[in-house]
Amino acid sequence: MKAFLVEKTGDKEFTADIKEIPIPKCAEEEIVIKVTYSSLNYKDALSSVGNPGVTRKFPHVTGIDVAGTVYESTSNIFKTGERILVTGYDLGMNTNGGHAEFVKVPAAWVARIPDSISDKEIMTFGTAGLTAALSINELIANGVKPENGPVLVTGATGGVGSIAVSILSKIGFNVVAISGKKEKIDYLKKIGASEVILRDTFNEEAKKPMMAEKYAGVVDTVGGEVLANALKYIKYDGVATCCGLTSSHELNTNVFPFILRGVRLIGIDSVECKLEKKQAAWEKIASKWKISTLNSITNEITLNEVKDAYSLLLAGKAVGRYVVRIKD
Repeated sequence: MKAFLVEKTGDKEFTADIKEIPIPKCAEEEIVIKVTYSSLNYKDALSSVGNPGVTRKFPHVTGIDVAGTVYESTSNIFKTGERILVTGYDLGMNTNGGHAEFVKVPAAWVARIPDSISDKEIMTFGTAGLTAALSINELIANGVKPENGPVLVTGATGGVGSIAVSILSKIGFNVVAISGKKEKIDYLKKIGASEVILRDTFNEEAKKPMMAEKYAGVVDTVGGEVLANALKYIKYDGVATCCGLTSSHELNTNVFPFILRGVRLIGIDSVECKLEKKQAAWEKIASKWKISTLNSITNEITLNEVKDAYSLLLAGKAVGRYVVRIKD
């Protein structure tokens, strides 16, 4: 089968390209998936260059998301031909991932694809969409409503940010987007943002320990200074979710938003969260949270184009979601 394989050639040297490797075989309670679509994520790009924080086992197939059908199963839960997907867990990290024609996974990682969504659509969402959905779930579960005020989305042109903007807009929220890409303001408004603030402007204006109350909630995808400043603007009893660190893993802030306004900061993890929670999120994504702007944020590529797309992701130039077509 064809697979996008990363190989270690020296102490800190790696090569990555399409190679022919054997189709995996099922062991107990495992499933081999015949892959139709996968997607690209920043974590995949890091894995492709041998980042030890993501992958330590080589040779390695990238791809933390995968959709397809059951090709072989030793589980009594899933039968041959069923449409399934996997996101998170160790897939694409130290377990071979979805950028291949076939992939083997433990049955405990597998979720069913709802009938109302295609393989391509669910991979357009992928880990990014799941993370966005989990973030929005937390806002709503903690009392954030459209009538409470606008929701701020940081890193809004990225995969998680773009989908968060679109879903929030669809379900009635007024969305303010932050981005470092001035040329993408029209794109962000097209997918649902009512206002776009450039990242440098946002950081320059937030100089005080506390700013005037403005946002009912925040979906943060970047961390660092942007998140620290966003916390200063959250209204009383508001909520911020945090799921990324592309700006920085550091968070230099103060306690005022938490002790004066009762602000809550909630971490979002889509990798190890329970399968039941993932399945519930997929059901929402496939129904009332299914967005009409999906095509606007989707770049469909083949395995042959994965390497170039990784370069864009690593350079911070990617916009929206990259979906990898393996088999129709």
